Amino acid sequence: QVQLVESGGGLVHAGGSLRLSCAASGRTFGWYAMGWFRQAPGKEREFVAALTRSGGTTYYADSVKGRFTISRDNFKNTVYLQMNRLKPEDTALYYCAATPKTGNYVTDRPYDYWGQGTQVTVSS
Repeated sequence: QVQLVESGGGLVHAGGSLRLSCAASGRTFGWYAMGWFRQAPGKEREFVAALTRSGGTTYYADSVKGRFTISRDNFKNTVYLQMNRLKPEDTALYYCAATPKTGNYVTDRPYDYWGQGTQVTVSS
């Protein structure tokens, strides 16, 4: 069992930056691939970024590629999402997710554990 707690959300002007963190409980954090998803009001949850257990392979949605960076610190049991050049359309509730399985990490199907989310609001 893994518990995930996101933090770092907030209100920022367009063009600004935020860094989200997702702290995981347990001593087996390194066994899990991690992902970030987001959901805007009235829209379905969508994939943002993911990385493998070692952090050696990363995946990004086209809409965030070149602006967002996912990383992990397995000693701190934490995954990060650095978000630069934010746009109003990035406004959403951001969730992190974890899975011990291999799979298609750009969909939500393989993920077994989810956090409660942290709100990101980008003003124009």
